[in-house]
Order: sequence, then C-alpha cells, then structure tokens
Amino acid sequence: MKAVVLNTEGFSIQDAPRPVPSEEQVLVRVKACGLNRADLGVIAGGKHGSQGGAGTIPGMEWAGEVVEVGAKAHGVKVGDRVMCSGSGGYAEYAVSDWGRTIPLPSETMTYEQAVTLPIAVQTMHNALVTVGELKPGETVLIQGASSGVGLMAMQIARAMGAKMVIGTSSNATRREQLKSYGADVALDNSDPNWPALAIEANGGKGVDLIIDQLSGPFGNPNMEACKILGRIVNVGRLAGRFAEFDFDLHALKRIKYTGVTFRTRSIDEIREIALRAMSDLGAHLKSGKIALPIDSSFKFDQIADAFARMRANQHFGKIVVTLD
Repeated sequence: MKAVVLNTEGFSIQDAPRPVPSEEQVLVRVKACGLNRADLGVIAGGKHGSQGGAGTIPGMEWAGEVVEVGAKAHGVKVGDRVMCSGSGGYAEYAVSDWGRTIPLPSETMTYEQAVTLPIAVQTMHNALVTVGELKPGETVLIQGASSGVGLMAMQIARAMGAKMVIGTSSNATRREQLKSYGADVALDNSDPNWPALAIEANGGKGVDLIIDQLSGPFGNPNMEACKILGRIVNVGRLAGRFAEFDFDLHALKRIKYTGVTFRTRSIDEIREIALRAMSDLGAHLKSGKIALPIDSSFKFDQIADAFARMRANQHFGKIVVTLD
C-alpha cells in the first residue's frame, strides 16, 4: 500500500506493508485523513505518544470504509463508513481499536467532513464536560479558539448549555469568524488587557471555565480571568511548556487547574471518552449543528503541501488529505 513513512530527513511516500488488525482492531480503507498540529513535530523527528521514529507511519485520524473486523471488535462491520483515531492514518489502509472506530453520524456526511471530527470532538467533549465539569448557565473561555479543536470547543460548549462563550485569537480576521462558531465575544489575546475584558464581558464576575490550548505565558492571565472557584483545563502548550506561575493567585482564587492528554490514557479510558462524546453530541453531528470548516483539501501525493499549509499557520479550520 501507499503510505507516508518517516525517515531521518522527514518523510517520503512509499510502499509499505498493509497492516493486519488484531482481535480488537478494525482495518479501514482510508478515504481521507486529517492533519493535526502534533504531526508537524512528529515529521520533524519528535515523538507524540506512539507516533514518531524512522520507519513508522504517522497520522492521528482518518475516515473510510471497513474492510476487516477483528474477532473481538464490537459495533462495526465490513462495509461500514467510519471515522477513526489512533496512529498510522497517512496510508491507504489503517487499523484502529474498535472503540475508536465510529460510524459516520449521517448517510450524507462525506469522508472529508467526517475526518474533521474524531480528535476534535473527543478531546473537547472530554475537556469541557468530563474534566471541566461544565454546567448549563456557565461562562466558558476557549484560549486559541480559531484552531479546529478550538472551533469545536465553542460549539460543544454552546450545545451543552453554556450561558456565554468567549473565544480568543491574536488574528483579527479569525476573530471576526469566531461568532459563526458559537462565540458571543471574541478577544485579542495579544492585548495584555484581555483578562479584564473577559471579566467585564461576564458582568465583572470572571469566567467559570477556561479551556487552554496555549499555556506558557498565558497561565497567569488565565487565572486572572477566572472567577473564584473557577476551573482551567490545560489541553495544549502551543505557546510554551514553561512559564512563571503565580501560586498565590492560584490559591486566592481556589482554582481547579487540570492537565489532560490522550498519551497516557488506557484504551479503556479512550473508549469511554469516545462513547460519552457520541452519546452527548451524536444528534448534533448528524444534524450538522456541530461541524468544522474545511480550510483546504489536498491529494495524498500533495501531503507535503498540506503540511506546509499547516506550518504557515494561516489556515482556519481543518486541513484534509484525500485518497482516491
């Protein structure tokens, strides 16, 4: 099969053995795969969980048709149209655990649309609802809201009953687009005064829940924007892994500050995350009420151009790669 294979210089598209599913896995003929920012680090020689290392195939999410089902796999059958997450997705065939193999929410959904969903839906439902303990009527701030997962987070917050959704972006053009995806207020997080503006937007009370994809220097300003007994969920560290931390502010506001990642979760935990997300959001995905924009679509042989598009950081929504 044709696949993206990592090497010491990055990657190449070459022939690779077709994967064989285990008893609990599903083999899928890939029709589309989605790019994620973690992929950039992997193809540059880094590691992201099991992803990375010369000779391996990267790719965290894909959509396609089931061609083989392991003896202990549940809920899917040969011929099903599915969306998947895992590793090895940049190839003509990929395997996924049955719990991470989800039937497309509607018959009319395309593979390109479907591949925008698995990681964004599961990551942000878990961050907002399970870890963030979002309650109807609360205020939510999404730090880095113009990314694909950020756009998804705003829509999930709205669907789960948030009273007010605040999105941040340092890009003026992207900020203008946030209200189409659930934001009541769009703030410029390059403005040092943004925490005060967030507090003001909520009538001077501060924010109940912040979903932070940036971290680094945003740690203390996030706590400034939080109300007493607010919650912060650290989903990403795009602005940096290290920064000064005001422990006194943390204590004064009695903030619950939680970090999350899929990299240290068991397969049972991930299955439960996927199940909960689809239970709460399946109807919204089927109706199209929750959806992500496709920024651009590339053929598989153009995947280097797709990575360049992501590296330029000018996209809005999801970058998708299709296979004939």
